[in-house]
Amino acid sequence: MATQTESVVEVPITKSTKPLEKYVHPPESKQDLKYADLVTIDLSEFDRPGGKEKLAAQLKQAAHEVGFFYVTNFGLTQEQIDRQFAIAKEFFSLPEKERLSFRAPLEEGIYNGYRPLGSIEILPGLRDNIEFYNIMKFLPQYDRTHPDVVRRYWEEIEQFHRHCHEHIAYKLFRLLAIILELPEDQLVDGHRYEAECDSGLRYMCYRARSPEENEKYKHLYSRGHTDNGTITFVFQQPVAALQVKKYDDSEWEYLPIRPGTLSVNIADIMTMLSNGWLKSGVHRVIVPPEDQQHHDRLGLLYFVRPSDRLKLKSVDSPLLRREGYHKDTTDIDIPAPEWTRTRIKKNWTRSPTDLGENVTMGGFKAKVFYE
Repeated sequence: MATQTESVVEVPITKSTKPLEKYVHPPESKQDLKYADLVTIDLSEFDRPGGKEKLAAQLKQAAHEVGFFYVTNFGLTQEQIDRQFAIAKEFFSLPEKERLSFRAPLEEGIYNGYRPLGSIEILPGLRDNIEFYNIMKFLPQYDRTHPDVVRRYWEEIEQFHRHCHEHIAYKLFRLLAIILELPEDQLVDGHRYEAECDSGLRYMCYRARSPEENEKYKHLYSRGHTDNGTITFVFQQPVAALQVKKYDDSEWEYLPIRPGTLSVNIADIMTMLSNGWLKSGVHRVIVPPEDQQHHDRLGLLYFVRPSDRLKLKSVDSPLLRREGYHKDTTDIDIPAPEWTRTRIKKNWTRSPTDLGENVTMGGFKAKVFYE
């Protein structure tokens, strides 16, 4: 994939050698909130005798019915996580003009670089309060101009990035393969780090709004949706705003992500590969509780997206055959990245109110919004 930089505006970038400012997470809300009860798996069990099978059994129901779960002991220290938050904070403190100089080729469906504030209309006439910076794989074809803070900590970011992909995602793909009774590396092979795909680390910031603005926006930060890759990781997040809808008839519940815990949600590609057996987790982001509303909500995420080695068709799984989910799709065989980029492109034309709007390709369909 060629890296597009034509949209980059040339502005002076101040080089800096200042040390990274230590990041301190905001305090958790003291309000009484309804929290979701999710399955937690401990990845330290993975390499022990029988560990993978034990973890797969623990994960099976949540993967089928909920689409969200927690992971502990995933191999990154609190210091390593907080360093990434500190890098994010420094980036989002740059002047807007400088941030805009790193704009991603969004209209091509590629999040490689900066996505500016207000890019998407979430309600009629009202733009979102989200901005983020994506760093795609540390391979030559994805390189582009980056801000000074990213280049200063390039090797450190790469180590974190590769760990998310090769030491967390690979293990989870092996567990999902065991659940589906597939060869253990079948899903891993469609997500190899060295392959062409749009996986990436994301620094995200929801800018705080005034109480009056929150009223106007119906207390929404991000409409209900599912993710368009295969799995998503969300790191520690004390500012309560992320909510999940565990079942179709469930109430929205807050998703706490505490120190040492990683939230994982299954995304649309896994649902397609399993013909609906694996559930794509439905979630939204709303205005934080009153005692946290003044905080900008800084987020650290890793999005695992399928490579060009993964074809978008249902897998031949003994489990799916037994449970009536098997579907022959030999006539549908498109590269999975085509789907993810098409879904991103839809962001620029979608209706902010049509809850029935879908993205369809190759016989597969995904809703754009939920309530």
